[in-house]
Amino acid sequence: MDQTLKPSSTSAIRLEDVHVTLPSRAGPVAILRGLDMNVAAGESFAVVGRSGSGKSTLLMVIAGLERATEGRVTVLGADFSALNEDDLARLRAANIGIVFQSFHLVPTMTAIENVALPLEFLDRDDAFDAARLALAEVGLSHRETHFPGQLSGGEQQRVAMARALAPKPSLILADEPTGNLDETTGAEIMDLLFTLKERTGATLMLITHDRALTKRCDRIVSLADGRVTSAGAKRRAAAS
Repeated sequence: MDQTLKPSSTSAIRLEDVHVTLPSRAGPVAILRGLDMNVAAGESFAVVGRSGSGKSTLLMVIAGLERATEGRVTVLGADFSALNEDDLARLRAANIGIVFQSFHLVPTMTAIENVALPLEFLDRDDAFDAARLALAEVGLSHRETHFPGQLSGGEQQRVAMARALAPKPSLILADEPTGNLDETTGAEIMDLLFTLKERTGATLMLITHDRALTKRCDRIVSLADGRVTSAGAKRRAAAS
């Protein structure tokens, strides 16, 4: 399959009656319950809800890291039900950038090696050149040869962001990316993320409990008990 998929229409994410049910010792547990969602290409949206509402599972489904038990998941024009695990991995590496709260950097790799990793997975000859540019974009050119343990929390998150954005993804998924950072550093990271999102025109999904961050998104999607309780109105459309 083509690794560099682009949205085939104005929709970047389309979920239709999506269910995720996981096994447990006490029996099946419903995590997502008939969830519907349609996200336009280039849109930014915040996902909010209490712990256990299904936010992280939703992100995993959109990333192709968790399979829907029922329903249809279409991301960047690709029907996930028609893709095997290798196809999903290639699509994700080339088109979806994921920024986690806990950084998930490889501790034995330098900053530039961490950023180059997904590019090498794509067999890109320019993996290290692209990684170097991505680190420069997040202001870490002077930290290329440092290991994660030699970096501050904010610097580690910048490396993680560079790794996610180096392939120039069409979709950025961020799961509480400032959760392990102090307020000032977290604000700097989010300024950077929104700047890079606007520069690339990517679609952005942001899971957060920070009300200030939700206001920066085009709309807010509220989850409760695995269901969408409010999808909000797109702010740009409302303002025009």
